[in-house]
Amino acid sequence: METVTLTHTAALARLGHALSDETRARILLALREAPAYPSDLADALGVSRQVMSNQLACLRGCGLVEAIPDGRRVWYRLADGHLAPALGDLLALVVAVDPDCCGPDCACA
Repeated sequence: METVTLTHTAALARLGHALSDETRARILLALREAPAYPSDLADALGVSRQVMSNQLACLRGCGLVEAIPDGRRVWYRLADGHLAPALGDLLALVVAVDPDCCGPDCACA
């Protein structure tokens, strides 16, 4: 069994934070398919370029994406090769939701 360290828990917390926002989750899933320029991501996801810039900055800060200079432009990709398969595993995960806990008055959120 692998020893879990504070580094591991911090990494999971950063991933959880990133996935807690729908736009950030959509960005990660889009970058799972292929690297992209922010303007292309903004257009594909139907958000403003300012929103995209803010969300990419957050994902960079979490260490999940990296910016790659390309002349006067910058494109983004997932920062670690393990992230794309991990996101795929999360997509395949089936979570049973207790309707008594996660109903309209959910206290878990």
